[in-house]
Amino acid sequence: MTVPNGPASKSTTPGPLNAITDVEGLQVGHHHQVGDGWATGTTVILTPPRTVGAVDARGGAPGTRETDTLLPENLVQYVNAVCLSGGSAYGLAAADGVMQWLAERNLGLPVGTRPHEVVPIVPSAVLFDLPVNAWGNRPDAKFGSAACEAASDGPVVQGSVGAGTGARVGSLKGGVGTASTVVDGFTVGALAVVNAVGEAVDELTGVPYAAGFGVTGEFGGPWPNRAATLPDIPRRLLNTTIGVIAVDAKLVKAETRRLAVAAHDGLARAVHPAHSMFDGDTIFALATGANALAEDDGYAKQPLRALGLDRLCTAAADTFSRAMVHGLLAAQANGELPAYLDLWPEKAHGAGAL
Repeated sequence: MTVPNGPASKSTTPGPLNAITDVEGLQVGHHHQVGDGWATGTTVILTPPRTVGAVDARGGAPGTRETDTLLPENLVQYVNAVCLSGGSAYGLAAADGVMQWLAERNLGLPVGTRPHEVVPIVPSAVLFDLPVNAWGNRPDAKFGSAACEAASDGPVVQGSVGAGTGARVGSLKGGVGTASTVVDGFTVGALAVVNAVGEAVDELTGVPYAAGFGVTGEFGGPWPNRAATLPDIPRRLLNTTIGVIAVDAKLVKAETRRLAVAAHDGLARAVHPAHSMFDGDTIFALATGANALAEDDGYAKQPLRALGLDRLCTAAADTFSRAMVHGLLAAQANGELPAYLDLWPEKAHGAGAL
């Protein structure tokens, strides 16, 4: 099936990995446990020094940690990592392991005179995957530290891994997806853990709602053009899509938050409904500060900085949509919950890099 081009597909250039790790300095690591009553995990994004952080939460049931720290009016400017995890509120414990891992390397907000006297800043969010685990099986501090140990700046493994291990999107298996965009010399990267109450696919055609935002060839071969019967499995009324949008621009906290706000538009394009009372949709934003935005031209009265930021926000929305589609396509079935490719096996999914 031919899908009409969305705005992204006409002019978007992805980075070499088509992943959030195209933003220089970022590293991603997964850790998960599957089998014997386990289907959950943790994903960590490690940041380079002086990375500004922000957040925007739109769902009615968020599970978060250290989000108040990221408000523009508050003191702390920089974050050392973002921790995304399964396990509902229990899974916030994974961030303890991330903090310990960073502290052992003297990475954090200095609060004393000696190198080890630091407090790592690790904003975190969790998703609801308890029903696919035996009760009591959820990520803890060991998951967080193991994800840090696994982190790299190379290709990002997608699908039913890390925080996406037990994810579900509507009637299908969800998972981790990633994408990147190069715009005006900046790189915007997204990582989404697709776990929504709403559906991500038009069941009459088999085409994901956000498919039109993909770069040519990004999602593999042609889309199917046939209906499929979605499984008659009771809806899970507690879900949550969580993720990160990142850019290598030098931004203040308020500007960085605009990226997270825009990325939620990308989320809303990819699932229907979005931001429900039963989702805890939370997106973190990171600005590594490697490249400066243009400053305003006082003589011509041109708001060059705002115009540049607006271009980055547009890319943030498109890139997050693409990451959502990758997370859907790369997921693998879990028990009676099928993956997208189980219902539409004729669809070939690309590896993510172009």
